[in-house]
This record gives sequence, C-alpha cells and structure tokens, in this order.
Amino acid sequence: MTTPADQETFGRIVRRIDPQSRLRSSWPLTGGVSAQVTALELAHPDGQITKLIVRQHGEVDLKQNPHIARDEFRILQIALSHGLPVPAPVFVDESREILGTPFIVMEFVEGEPEFSPPDLPGYLGELALYLARIHRVAFSPELAFLPRRDKGFGTRPENLDLSLNEEGIRDALEAVWPIAALNSPVLLHGDYWPGNILRTSGMLAAVIDWEDAATGDPLADLGNSRLEILWAFGVDAMDAFTNHYRSLADVNVTHLPYWDLCAALRPCSKLPGWGLDNVTEKRMRERHAQFVDRALEHLTPLDTKSSGCSGRGR
Repeated sequence: MTTPADQETFGRIVRRIDPQSRLRSSWPLTGGVSAQVTALELAHPDGQITKLIVRQHGEVDLKQNPHIARDEFRILQIALSHGLPVPAPVFVDESREILGTPFIVMEFVEGEPEFSPPDLPGYLGELALYLARIHRVAFSPELAFLPRRDKGFGTRPENLDLSLNEEGIRDALEAVWPIAALNSPVLLHGDYWPGNILRTSGMLAAVIDWEDAATGDPLADLGNSRLEILWAFGVDAMDAFTNHYRSLADVNVTHLPYWDLCAALRPCSKLPGWGLDNVTEKRMRERHAQFVDRALEHLTPLDTKSSGCSGRGR
C-alpha cells in the first residue's frame, strides 16, 4: 500500500484532473521493469467510483527521451482515434512539481497478462490480429514526433555479450546494413509481447506500455514479438503466431531473419538485470540461441540501400 504522504501527493493529481472528485485509495502495481505504476481509486460527486493509472517512466527512458510521458500521451490519443484497444489518456504532467518526475495518467483497464492461456492457438491468433491492426496505421505527419526505427542498430559496444552471441549477430548485420526497405513505414508498438497484452474473460482488453512506440518497417515489431513468443511458449507457438500474422498483414517478409537478429540484440548485456529465476533465464538463453541460429541459417543476399534496426532493451 502507499504511505499517507503518497496519498496526499496522488490526491493532488486527482484534484488537478477533477477538482470535484477525491482519492479513495492508491496502490502500486507490479510487473514492469521500466516504469513505476500506481493505481488510483476515485470517488465522484455523483457517487460513481472509477480507477486511473499513474505511470512514471524510469531514469533510463527519461534520459533517452525527456518528453517520453508527453509522447506516450500523444500516441495513446492517436491509437484510440484509429480504433486500437488502448487505455484512454487522461492527463500528462512534465513540470516535475508533483511527483518529481514527468508522469502520465490513463484509464484503468480491467485485465491481466496471460502466460498460460487455456486456448493457446486462439490466443496466438488474437495477438497476431491486433499486431496487424497496429501496423495498418500507416506513417503520416501525425506520427512524425515518434523515432524512426530505421537508423541502424547502434554502435558495437566495447564489451560484447558473448553468452548471447552478440558478436555473431552484429557481424551478420554489419556485413549487409543498410538493407533495402521492402515495406512502407507504419506505426510500431516497440515492445509487443504477452506482458503488454491485458486480457479479461478470454479476450484482449488492451495493449499497454507504448513508451517504445516508433515508426518503421513492421518486421521490427514482428521480430521482437517472435522472440518473446518463443521465450514464453516455444518454437511451434512462434511459427503459428507468425503464420497468423502473415495471413492478416500485407507485408514482405524477405528480410525477417535480419529483423529477428535485431530483436535478438535487445537482451544482450541486459538479461541478467531482468530479475529472472535461474531456470527461466537458462530456458530463455537456450531459446535465444535457437532463435539466432535459425535467423543466421535463413539469411539471404540483400541490396544494401536503406532501413535499419534498434537494439533497445525492455
């Protein structure tokens, strides 16, 4: 539970949003590693009780983008306008006067991530459907504030994560980059994995955590999702998800092995900091090696003209 001081602070936020309402309670939510999330329960003058979420981004994300709260607020507005299932944004504050950091307030969506869905084929089809729906939002001037996921995969660090074959991944990418863009740029979620999918009553309720949103080749999202589904459910589930997505999205997947390698860079030098138990980390390392080997086996000759990938962490 939050402290009385926290209650007063979050009460100030409620009053900024609606001076006629009052804070009934607040409590921290767990599960993320990149942001601090707090749930608020509000009482309104008409007796209605509602819930909101306060999201404070971490220092790493703020250093990369000082306006990350404002940008997430904007992308939620845009996603809603395109009919995507996301929490409605309510309020954003960059002043640092209330919480000491920028924050965003959004509606509370009932639901939880599912990591053992009773109907795995149906679950995978649903994940593919909503990723394809996100990618139907083509690049336009309203998305120009988002970073482009086509400016390269970052410089080679001094200390490579040899345990995850970072050297082999980077050697393969550096040998051919930049590659020709075969797909038009679209809206990218940036971190589309089971942990960012809320479900209730066996159905998707919301896609959350849009702070990594970008624009670029849809294969950037697909590659990341493939690795995450492999980690969570195994190779057959990854292939089923990919086939579902390909049946729903008009994309050229020629360069998918390269985007898979971009996705494989994300956990490099970061995996030990994800708070995993030894058994889970061992399994994820084994499946990561399988993912990388498979991508390297399916590489094809490419035209080196334009595009790129990013090796950001979770």
